[in-house]
Amino acid sequence: MKTHPDLGHTLRLRLGEGLWQELLAESQRRGESPAHLARSLLSEALDLEHHTVYQVSTSGALVQGVYQGCVRVADLLRHGDFGLGTFADLDGEGILLDGTCWQARSDGSVHQAPADAEAPFWVTTHFRADRQETLSDVRSWEDLTTRLDTLRDNNNLFVGLRLEGQFERMHYRVACRAEPGTDLVSATSHQAEFQLENVSGTLVGFWTPSFARTINVPGYHLHLLSDDRQHGGHVLDLHCRELKVALHREDELHLALPETPDFLKADLSGDPAAALAVAESKHS
Repeated sequence: MKTHPDLGHTLRLRLGEGLWQELLAESQRRGESPAHLARSLLSEALDLEHHTVYQVSTSGALVQGVYQGCVRVADLLRHGDFGLGTFADLDGEGILLDGTCWQARSDGSVHQAPADAEAPFWVTTHFRADRQETLSDVRSWEDLTTRLDTLRDNNNLFVGLRLEGQFERMHYRVACRAEPGTDLVSATSHQAEFQLENVSGTLVGFWTPSFARTINVPGYHLHLLSDDRQHGGHVLDLHCRELKVALHREDELHLALPETPDFLKADLSGDPAAALAVAESKHS
């Protein structure tokens, strides 16, 4: 083994023919180089991904209407037990909690997503709380985000967020299925919105630094999953008397870019922040 302090460490080892062929086959299936795959597998075996955000595609691609499924739920679960996203053709909202992936649809239903369901955009991590706090009498989305700001110790790292409580009021939306190529603002202009009272549940999501706005939704992005698994979607507003908050600092980002035809030809040079602000807000 050679050591290069500034570049990492070089490990030389001999693999048997059977193991080498398996590594090559898996490398081809995932679209990763053998060296990168070996590092990933070693990290997984040693549980070194617990502060890593694994993300599929970008928010800029979603804004442009790139909704083709490019990764299966089964593959997402290999990279985390917690996260959110959407499904092929913008068919609802995705919630990954405690290793189970749920799909909330625009008709108000919630189902466990099958392993072969495909996602065009997803963010996941192995959630382990670094800090836990309790917030009292959270009266609105704006109140919540202002108070969460005081719990973060910097503005440059991603943060995973798990919030649990009994919500006196919950306002959320679920994106409706859209034709590929329909821009995100147009696709969410007819989103299904729901109002609930006295529902207990968990909010799953992330805070993303503003410098990463072309990659992910800047600021706070949270999805609801009710405790009875009957309700779920993108959180727009809320009121909660007591909210248990767990924060998980993320200091590494793994971005997997699709090789679908729509992604390869999309113009991703613009700043999607304004469009995201419209698409992520309440309309009714």
